Amino acid sequence: MKRVSTASLFFAVLSAASAFAADAPQAAAGAQAAQAPNRFAQSLAPAERFEIKGMLVERHGSGGRPLVLIPGLATGGWVWQETVRAFSKDHAVYVVTLPGFDGRPAVEGDPFDAAKEAVKELIVSRRLAKPVLVGHSLGATMSIALSEELPERIGGAVAIDGLPVMPRTEDLSPEQRAAMAEGVRRQMGALRPAAFADQQLQYMRRIGTVDMGKADDLAKLTGRSDPAAVAGYMAAVLARDLRPGLPKIQAPVLVLAPWYGPDSAALGGISAGDKLAYYRELMTGTPKLDVVQIDNARHFAMIDQPAAVNEALRSFLKKL
Repeated sequence: MKRVSTASLFFAVLSAASAFAADAPQAAAGAQAAQAPNRFAQSLAPAERFEIKGMLVERHGSGGRPLVLIPGLATGGWVWQETVRAFSKDHAVYVVTLPGFDGRPAVEGDPFDAAKEAVKELIVSRRLAKPVLVGHSLGATMSIALSEELPERIGGAVAIDGLPVMPRTEDLSPEQRAAMAEGVRRQMGALRPAAFADQQLQYMRRIGTVDMGKADDLAKLTGRSDPAAVAGYMAAVLARDLRPGLPKIQAPVLVLAPWYGPDSAALGGISAGDKLAYYRELMTGTPKLDVVQIDNARHFAMIDQPAAVNEALRSFLKKL
């Protein structure tokens, strides 16, 4: 089985995008300004909006098993619009935006731990009965962490292209992991806002989504996040290896693995089966695990293939 080079690809894009941003931020800004209105900018109106420890929470719908939607790096609640539309008629859907993202102020200390505690407080303060945590990327890793720490309170976890350890770092020593995390924190955290925005554009076009129009619209919004906060979260994820805690999880876990065939060469020539097997390997020890492929999708699977992601989530909920 060939190994998935997700982390290597990320760092290659990071370096290339940083150079691009230094050379031509004004050209990119002008190109963005000429585009049509952003399709993701107008979020759905929630039934309720409140804050917990710097985390924005927006509730849509009521009743049913509660869902908590946790976005990934630099994204806000707007990334979940199709999921909210699909499930808010039958469920209370809590959409969170983490501190430091989408224009929100950052918090002191380890951002991953701070955000995790805020989600815990949401679950406890609202007395959510066996909620299903649905996370993307960073949010997926956080969903796994919460399922390990609150095994009796979590009803299910759905991880969209997010894992308990960053791919291709699973064999690093704790010291190597910490050094890599610090390097990323310094490099990303030093970016000026304009350079960060251009880096986001390159990332979205190469890794984020299949549709370039959607990639451009997403990048305009993720570029509003605090570069230092994004760097802090990224470093926190790189520094963690949650695999030892996987056997503690009592709830069923669904991992959604996006697959886009034309990217295979850039990922070292892996096949769809290779990627699924690798994701299962990194989840070894999870008592109730299912790994499902989402075809014709890149990292933001719920943007590229919302119907397929919603159907996978719907099938998962029916089994609980």
